[in-house]
Amino acid sequence: MPSVDELLQEASTLRSSNPTKTEALYKQVLETTIAADASTSEKDQALRHQETALVSLGELYRDQKNAKGVAEVITLSRSFVSSTAKAKTAKLIRTLLDFFTPIPNSNQAQIEVLQDNILWAKQEKRIFLKHSLETRLVGLQLESLQYKPALALIDTLLTELKRLDDKMILTEVHLLESRVYRGTGNLSKAKAALTSARTAANSIYCPPHLQAQLDLQSGILHAEDKDYTTAYSYFFETFESLNAQDDPTALGALKYMLLCKIMLNLPEDVTALLSVKLATKYAQLPDVESMRVVARAHQNRNLADFEKALKDYQKELSSDPTIRTHLSALYDTLLEQNLLRIVEPYSTVDIEYVAQQVGQGRQAVELKLSQMILDHVLHGVLDQGRGCLLIFDQPESDNSYGAAIQTLEQIGKVVDSLYAKSVKIA
Repeated sequence: MPSVDELLQEASTLRSSNPTKTEALYKQVLETTIAADASTSEKDQALRHQETALVSLGELYRDQKNAKGVAEVITLSRSFVSSTAKAKTAKLIRTLLDFFTPIPNSNQAQIEVLQDNILWAKQEKRIFLKHSLETRLVGLQLESLQYKPALALIDTLLTELKRLDDKMILTEVHLLESRVYRGTGNLSKAKAALTSARTAANSIYCPPHLQAQLDLQSGILHAEDKDYTTAYSYFFETFESLNAQDDPTALGALKYMLLCKIMLNLPEDVTALLSVKLATKYAQLPDVESMRVVARAHQNRNLADFEKALKDYQKELSSDPTIRTHLSALYDTLLEQNLLRIVEPYSTVDIEYVAQQVGQGRQAVELKLSQMILDHVLHGVLDQGRGCLLIFDQPESDNSYGAAIQTLEQIGKVVDSLYAKSVKIA
């Protein structure tokens, strides 16, 4: 019978040519029992072989895009991890869970595996592993837009982590909490959670990657408040940090930087920014090109080009909720500016004509004009019977009321002064 070393070597050789045979060999290694009278060194070597077989089998399923297979490997690992150190256990399970990442549409399978393993970790009283798995589960629920269960799990996690005073995971959970609240649209709670995350991070050594994520979330929340200048500085810090670590998510921070320039009405700065040494290696990527096209359309105030960019680069511009939200607001602003430019020379203008000029449907233009009138951006009225827009001159503001109030305030001060003097005389 071949030894475990020979089985692993054969599996490694056959991995690309015969995956089925390779799978059987790895499982054979995992089924190998360790003799009760084996020495400590022999037991350690056998455990190392089983760990190698587990990870290699997981990699095999990952390359085959087999989410179910990866889930089975994680379940198989339980019998192995029961006899290893707890810290090593957590590292192994995290490694196996990472194999889900390249597998498309595997979120639900990963959520089910995590829930199953959280129950197991709880029964085995492996608290650190349980918290690590729960933190990962919250991240997946956030990606799947399952905000309610994510918040429920966060509340439980925070209670336990504060009791244990585990600042590192506490920082991660508060950061996730901020992202979840931002996803629900509750910006005040998102900011409070981010403040808590920063407070926890200040009392420990915060790894560069986690610090970059904190800066990224700060930038996103400032952008939500329309403070694009501050947001840009946070995104720049994030981009520098992630780029230094060769982290692929640095591209997202660069896109946010370009977005801030566009939203600040500085689209011409986009080209200059992409010529900076740090950004040159990303300059030709489709994600960056999409932002460059949007900037050009905004600079030319061309609504048709803007719409074309949104259509041509739908994946790059619509997959990220932050970019999608802000570009939607920018499109709205650009449409508003185009409508004002078209109707400015007229006192009465046909709505159908306006719709043709901006290349939009009549109903959409009517809706936008109504909104502009209600917001006092445009002074006029829609005559739907005649199908036209009546435009009025901008009314001059009457300062009489303000002046009267100021006069009364001054009279009040004079009366108070006279009263004070009369009291002294008396």
